[in-house]
Amino acid sequence: MTAPKSAMPGPFTGLSVKLIATIVVVILTVEIAIYLPSVANYRASWLDDRLRVGIVAARVLDAVPDVMALPRSLTDRLLNSAGATAIVYRRAGQSQLIEVQDNPMPLVAVTADMRQRDPLTLIAGAMETMAMGGGGRTLRIIGNADAAEDSLVEVLMPETPLREDLFEYSRNIFFVSLVIALATSLVLYIFVALTFIRPIRRLTANMVAFRGAPENASLIISPANRNDEIGVAQRELSAMETDLFSMLRQRRHLADLGLAVAKINHDLRNTLTNAQLLSDQVATLDDPKVQRLAPRLVTTLDKAIGFAQSVLDYGRQSVTPPRLAPVGLRALVDEASFDAGLAGYPEISFRNAVPADIVLRLDAIQFARVLANLIKNAREALESVAGGNEAPEIAVSVTESTTGLVLSVADNGPGLPPRAKKNLFVAFEGSARAGGTGLGLAIARELTEAHGGTLSYVDPGQGTRFDIALPRSLRVS
Repeated sequence: MTAPKSAMPGPFTGLSVKLIATIVVVILTVEIAIYLPSVANYRASWLDDRLRVGIVAARVLDAVPDVMALPRSLTDRLLNSAGATAIVYRRAGQSQLIEVQDNPMPLVAVTADMRQRDPLTLIAGAMETMAMGGGGRTLRIIGNADAAEDSLVEVLMPETPLREDLFEYSRNIFFVSLVIALATSLVLYIFVALTFIRPIRRLTANMVAFRGAPENASLIISPANRNDEIGVAQRELSAMETDLFSMLRQRRHLADLGLAVAKINHDLRNTLTNAQLLSDQVATLDDPKVQRLAPRLVTTLDKAIGFAQSVLDYGRQSVTPPRLAPVGLRALVDEASFDAGLAGYPEISFRNAVPADIVLRLDAIQFARVLANLIKNAREALESVAGGNEAPEIAVSVTESTTGLVLSVADNGPGLPPRAKKNLFVAFEGSARAGGTGLGLAIARELTEAHGGTLSYVDPGQGTRFDIALPRSLRVS
């Protein structure tokens, strides 16, 4: 089933929107972290200003022995400058008070002790004023009148003006922070968009377009002259698209060529079959020359038919993934030996040394084909030196490894010639006998790798041995 075609992200779902939103949120978060100590300092400065007026009033009270002798206009001026309803001066156990005439006693009073100036106290006071201030509450500001610790000044005033100023300050901070966040995000967005987003969008658009038409060479991306990661990605993508384009072109040519070869091979096989029938009839003639040449003719035709059949089998080889199921390995080896034709060669000894209790999760049909190809190659190698080996033998054994198990197929034949070793597992190149196609090992290797294993040649010194390494995950406990 063809995967759905990818589409470029919309204007509100791409990296650009996510980037600018992230920048704004991060800057506003940083501004909030800055805002808390800032509003606390603003409140402390606001309270200090009112407390300074109280200190001035305390000095006036120090200079006048009788507070009742102070002109009312002076005390009102002091109270109005601080916005206070009363100022209390305490020193040496004595208290002096100036207040607005007919000032009712506050019902709710909150204390702001300016002698405690640690950051947490200041921040908590500012948040408490903004959250619960106003509503008729009276603010009681306390501070030292001078360097003497026993000299205190208290300023009593409504809390509403402080709360209103704090909100106005917060609004100003918010708008300034928003402007800074937008300006900063815009600058960063332009920089990042030109440096990263635009090249990434170009990469994305190219991949989407090339996936839709991979045989269109004009869609291969032209990498920019950059030395960073994006430049590397563009160059690698360009190389990958070039290789894919070439591979698809080659695949099309090979497909066309393979179709033509299959047709030719099919017709050739039919022709060779007819020739084989004629050779069988010729072999029945009594002519001595015919009797001498007929076996060679039959053998040659058999090889040609076998070659044609093997090419057709390789072309029809299934690419279906293995269907794994529990299989007894010893029984599978016996079945493969029968398929390899050992039953008709009693002179070749076959030894199945696989324990009967080994059960693996395999595709029985595909893996039997692997074993049959290896055993058949061993049988043919022993046939080629018939009479030259007193005890020809093919053995299949199993050994445990750190990663799984190794299944070995070995014979005591003549071994592989140098040319075959050089081109092992290469189709049409790795045959060890004249007229062979080398397709058996190529197919066996592909099927083994499809099971997650590896097929390798081991030089035993005498004869031939192939090892099939299978992962432990295939073992059935």
